[in-house]
Amino acid sequence: MRSTRILLAALLLVGATSPLGAANREHEQLMADIRMLQEQNQRLQQALVSLADTLKTVTARLDEQGAATRKGFADQKLVVDSVAGDLRVLREKLDETNVRLTSLSQDVDGVRDMIPKLAAQPAPLTSADPNAMPAQPVPQGTTAAPVGAAPLAVPPANATGTTPRRLYETAYADYTAGQWSLAVQGFETYLKTYPKSDLADDAQYYIGESYSGDSRFREAAAAYERVISDYPQSDILPEAYYKVGITYERLGQPDRARTAYEYAVKAFPDTDAGRLAKQRLDGLNRRPR
Repeated sequence: MRSTRILLAALLLVGATSPLGAANREHEQLMADIRMLQEQNQRLQQALVSLADTLKTVTARLDEQGAATRKGFADQKLVVDSVAGDLRVLREKLDETNVRLTSLSQDVDGVRDMIPKLAAQPAPLTSADPNAMPAQPVPQGTTAAPVGAAPLAVPPANATGTTPRRLYETAYADYTAGQWSLAVQGFETYLKTYPKSDLADDAQYYIGESYSGDSRFREAAAAYERVISDYPQSDILPEAYYKVGITYERLGQPDRARTAYEYAVKAFPDTDAGRLAKQRLDGLNRRPR
């Protein structure tokens, strides 16, 4: 009986200690898991710090590269601006050279016109002069001038007696001085003498400008229209169309003015004359018809 009681007590004791052991093992496993998580968290924090440092380094390098790129672009812009300035200077010099060449070409044309006319004139004959040259043989079919007759007048080499450039500049000086009639006369003389020169279209245009300055708008419109009809490749064509519109407005003919403006806007939209024509056209379209 006694032994039975001892056995039961032992069994009870073993049953009581088994749950405690199991609880201890679970506690130990849990602590091990916590320590593992803490170590992983610590490694993650170290990795984040390292990643942040790397990110700062990359950002700094990107900033340096960006600054270098911006500086490179700025340097390239300076170079491009410098080249553009040089090209502009060269273009201006080229234009000046072309103007001088045109002037020289016109002067050469004037001299060339003078040569055959001078060569065709006979030498003047004077009265009996012991020092006079012997009389030249008279070609068959011609009549010699009588001895003692007055010297033969030698006509000027051309209708103006001056070079094309000088003639044009004289007429332009009259235009800028407001001498409208003299300017018209000068430009018309230029056109009659040098109808195929490079400045012929400009001369015709300034005839219109002179008439317009003199408030003779009907004649001005006709002169501008001559620019359009006679010089279809002229670089002053946009201004001619615009001025045609202006003169017809002043003549009280808005429909004809509108036609001229519309063509200028359509054909020459990127020119100053085209933009001015657009403004005038908008003003006309706002008026009641």
